[in-house]
Amino acid sequence: MRVFIAGTTGVIGRRLVPLLISTGHEVIGLARSYGAGVAIEALGADVVQADALDHAAMRRAVRVAEPDAVVHLLTAIPARINPRRMSREFAQTNRLRTQGTLNLVDAAQQAGAKRIITQGLAYAYDPDAQGLATEDVPFWQHPPKQFGPVLDALRELEDLTEEARGLVVRLGHLYGPGTIYAPGGSFVRQVRAGKVPIVGSGDGTFSFTHVDDAASAIAAALHSHVRGALNIVDDEPAPVREWLPILAELLNAPPPQHMPVALARLATGGWGVAFMTQLRGADNTLARRVLDWAPRYSSWRQGFPAELTHAARP
Repeated sequence: MRVFIAGTTGVIGRRLVPLLISTGHEVIGLARSYGAGVAIEALGADVVQADALDHAAMRRAVRVAEPDAVVHLLTAIPARINPRRMSREFAQTNRLRTQGTLNLVDAAQQAGAKRIITQGLAYAYDPDAQGLATEDVPFWQHPPKQFGPVLDALRELEDLTEEARGLVVRLGHLYGPGTIYAPGGSFVRQVRAGKVPIVGSGDGTFSFTHVDDAASAIAAALHSHVRGALNIVDDEPAPVREWLPILAELLNAPPPQHMPVALARLATGGWGVAFMTQLRGADNTLARRVLDWAPRYSSWRQGFPAELTHAARP
C-alpha cells in the first residue's frame, strides 16, 4: 500500500513511518521545506513538497504521490502552551485542521485514494455527564472561551472526514518520545520544579495515549473499513489527583501542591482551570473491537515508569 502522510516529522509520524515501512508499505511524506524533506528521507520515506494550506499545491503533491491512503497528522502545537493565550497559540493548528483538512481531503479524493485517516482529540467531550465518553458523546457544549476556536476546528475536521467516508482517530494526552511527558519535555520539567498543582479537587480525567499506540492504531486502521471516529487511548483514564502525584514521585519531584480554583483561575484563566478539573475520560472499547488493537501499555501506570524512570536523575 502506498501511504501519503502529512505530518511525517511530528511525534506520531516519526513512529508511524518506520512501522509502516517495516511491514512492507511505501510511504510518501509531505514536506513544506527542504529541511523537513531531509528529515523525512532520514526516516526512510519518499518526499513531495507543498504547503498544506495551498490548495493547488496540495492537489499536485498528492497526485504525484498516487497514494492508496492519506493520513493527516498536521499540527503546529507549541511545546509549552500558555492557557491564557490558547486561541492565539492554536491559530495555526486550527487552520491546519480546517483549511488544511479541506485541501488534503480534496486532493486525496482527486487522486483516487481509498482511505483517509485524520487526527483528532479524545479529550474534547462534554464534561456534564458521568462515566467515560464513548464516540457517540457530543463535544463540549459550553466550553471555556479559549477552547472554543479549537473545538470549532475539531468539529470541521471531523465533518470533512465524515463527508469523505474517512476515519478520525481521537487521541488522548500523548506521552512517550518527543512529547511534553518525555524526559526533558516541558510538562516533566514543570513537575520536577514543583510548578504543577492539583487544582481544586483534581477531578479532571486524563486519557493517555503512548505515541507507539497512536502509530499502531493508525497502521491497523489502514487495513480496516471502519469510518467515523475511534478513541485511541489506554485502558485506565484517571483524574489529576491520582496520576499527578505518581508522576511526581517517579521523577523524584516535590509532591504537587493543592491550589484553590479561584486562585488557579487568576493564574491560568478559565481554560487552565477546566483542563485540570473538568476533562472527561474516553472509552477505548470500540477501537479495541473493530481494529483488533490494544495499547502497548494498558495503563499509564506501566507506561510512565517505562518511559520516565531514568528521568528522575537530575
